[in-house]
Amino acid sequence: MLNEIFNACETKMKSSIEHMQRDFKTLRTGKVTTSVLDNVKIDYYGTPTPLDQVGSVIAVDATTIVVNPWEKNLLSDIESAISAGNVGATPNNDGDLIKLFFPAMTVEQRQESVKQMRGMGENAKVSIRNDRKHSNDQIKKLEKDKEITQDESKSAQDSIQKTTDKYITNIDSILKDKEAEILKV
Repeated sequence: MLNEIFNACETKMKSSIEHMQRDFKTLRTGKVTTSVLDNVKIDYYGTPTPLDQVGSVIAVDATTIVVNPWEKNLLSDIESAISAGNVGATPNNDGDLIKLFFPAMTVEQRQESVKQMRGMGENAKVSIRNDRKHSNDQIKKLEKDKEITQDESKSAQDSIQKTTDKYITNIDSILKDKEAEILKV
């Protein structure tokens, strides 16, 4: 019973870190990546659809992304969705494709990206702490129902805390590396 709680807790904590790292891809660093457009969706026949499912999205160099829709009638929809998405560049529609020219990041923009990154890291830490609380509540319920002893309960909660500490330290390490990447000119 306790092993199931440990495994479930660890799985949830791993997924919190994976979610944080997916969120990082939407951040802008010195080199532009197509993932800055991941949260931009267009209305494609009544369904919110990611850009990469209605055309090709390519980073042609360190500061330029080209969106080439498969259906030319979607150009204006894509252009307005990118504008509304506030990705840090104004879309340029040339009638065939949309080009996004990202200016070099200023120090203030880099610091803003670091601030957003820290917020994402803090959200991951909160999620991990919630996983710890949920697991500890399950352990306390087992103790209350007399399915485990008080010593087993204490030992299990200590184990959950060690796992929590491990993942919090992991997040801090990831944040430190990502901050260095963002601030590097």
